[in-house]
Amino acid sequence: MSENLTGEPQGQLTIRTMAMPADTNAAGDIFGGWVMSQMDIAGAVAAVERVKGRVVTVAVEAMTFIAPVKVGDVLCVYTSIERIGRTSITISLEAWVRRANLDDRKKVTEARFVYVSLDDNGEKRVIPHD
Repeated sequence: MSENLTGEPQGQLTIRTMAMPADTNAAGDIFGGWVMSQMDIAGAVAAVERVKGRVVTVAVEAMTFIAPVKVGDVLCVYTSIERIGRTSITISLEAWVRRANLDDRKKVTEARFVYVSLDDNGEKRVIPHD
């Protein structure tokens, strides 16, 4: 995973959402699980687009929380395909925030999720080549 904390995000902007008060812990920071959920959604969107079909999350190979997400932050999740196997696809993800509607952004989380392609019966499906 990268050390790029303040430069440009790597990958394609896949989802963008605002952190809300209902998603906070007792300290007022956004729950890590909420961030992870947003990243899983973004990873699945990228995987579905590439495999042209259904996918399920099978692993989170790595996840690093770099900085807290605050209420009102706009969370932007960027995705890139790291590896395509026979039936699985690994997606690299970076989550960045824009704080208080400012133009500057900061990386808050990075991760690597693995998805498996499934057919209509829920069985593993070979990923088609482009």
